[in-house]
Amino acid sequence: MARMIRPIGFAVLLLLAACAGRPLPPVAIDPGAASDEAVTAALFDAIADQPPLLQTYVRRLPKGADLHNHLSGTIYAESYIGWAAKAGLCFDRERRALVAPKPPCDSRRGRPPVAGADGALRAVMIDALSMRNFVPGTTAASGRDQFFATFSRFGAVSDDWGPMLAEAARRGADNGVLHMELMISPDRGRSRGLGRAMAASWTGDFDAFEQRLAPQLPPLIATARADLDRAETGKRDILGCDTPRPQPGCAVTVRYIAQVVRLLPPEQVFAQTVTAFALAEADPRIVGLNFVGAEDDGVALRDYRLHMRMIAHQRQRHPDVAVALHAGELVAGMVPPEELRFHIREAVEVAGARRIGQGVAIMHEDDPIGLLEEMARREVLVEINLTSNDGILGVTGAHHPLPLYRRFGVPVALSTDDEGVSRSDLTQEYIRAVQEFGLDYEDLKTIARDSLTHAFLPGASLWEGDFARSYVEACEEADPASPPPAACAGFLAGSEKATLQWRLETAFAAFEEAVHDEVARHPHLLQRAGVQGVPAP
Repeated sequence: MARMIRPIGFAVLLLLAACAGRPLPPVAIDPGAASDEAVTAALFDAIADQPPLLQTYVRRLPKGADLHNHLSGTIYAESYIGWAAKAGLCFDRERRALVAPKPPCDSRRGRPPVAGADGALRAVMIDALSMRNFVPGTTAASGRDQFFATFSRFGAVSDDWGPMLAEAARRGADNGVLHMELMISPDRGRSRGLGRAMAASWTGDFDAFEQRLAPQLPPLIATARADLDRAETGKRDILGCDTPRPQPGCAVTVRYIAQVVRLLPPEQVFAQTVTAFALAEADPRIVGLNFVGAEDDGVALRDYRLHMRMIAHQRQRHPDVAVALHAGELVAGMVPPEELRFHIREAVEVAGARRIGQGVAIMHEDDPIGLLEEMARREVLVEINLTSNDGILGVTGAHHPLPLYRRFGVPVALSTDDEGVSRSDLTQEYIRAVQEFGLDYEDLKTIARDSLTHAFLPGASLWEGDFARSYVEACEEADPASPPPAACAGFLAGSEKATLQWRLETAFAAFEEAVHDEVARHPHLLQRAGVQGVPAP
């Protein structure tokens, strides 16, 4: 029988007490008798309403993968400002954007140089390039408008991927991330140019247009792969990955999702789609594709069903290429009601998406319960982005569908979306999940595990069985606190996915052991807010 990862009994007892209407007592648990996991679960229960302590322990919590992360949006404004200063760029006060010094920077004409900016100007730039200090209703712009506007404002300095990858990996490591799948345009928009140049021949015939595109793809793919080589070399140099003292970010595995901008004419969207599938087959670092851009945009709405058919057409030719799709990043009133009723379903059933990004509008879909059951059956994971859902859509707390997905057995993963724009990180996403939805330690472990189970990585999973609560047979006797036995080691060696999953299990074991030791030294950590006189174990 495969080794079972059993539910945490202590958390269950607390839940039963709460359901019985009795006040929860101070947590008193004997560290000498309880397992590391049980002690850690007790601590998380005790500090759930103590944000400073929660911040400390959630930051250290191993978190698996960040699966929904746009590279340009993950960079903090301060980094963009620093790079712009070195490049001699100006800040256009009217456009609130970093711009090239043509014409030259001139403070008197509203184009001060970024270099040497005083504190007041620096604050204006940071606010323009992010959601910092944005207050809904105080300007004509909505949260959605401010969020999407930032990308053009820092676009002049978001093309050097080496430093950007280094920042993303460094922050990921600092937040307990083992794996990232970053959305980029690997061809830097060249496929859009191909589609534009061939627009006159677009008739809507996918096969015919693809045949015309085919001769242009090999050099484009070669150039894109060379660009990615240079970017990764730059990242490794910055992080010192090939030196005796590599930074922790070097241990974060990074893969890429080729993004297709869906706000363009159909021939350009199709050219991007064909290229994305071809790139994913040609380069193992590119593990899938996604359609990006505001879902409520007029073109995105008009062509939504067409876009899903484009993806379905390419999946027939490239069935091994994974698809993740932004879908349901909408709320009532944002678009006509009929536009809310089919986006997620078409992404799943027509385009064959294995992961859905956002998914906020799920309950507006036709037959939402049936769709939730189908997503659970197909194991379609939803990438939940709590901070950006709040900032863009104003959806938070009880209005967010995260609990519904979990109630119906749909796997979910917490992700950052655009942490630089949102001024967040994965730790804050986990903290929001605890505070807004009452998730406990076991819930957080499940979410972290599911993030790697549903990562677009090759190889078999470490987990098997219902709800993935047991190791595969080769690892059934393995203990994450010790080196795996020979059979398990052999299995792990043959699966990149299982190797990362095992790394997560060993990270959990180390984290829980450290927490157990800290609680043994400081038993008052198990004291709930407002509770006095907790006896020492």
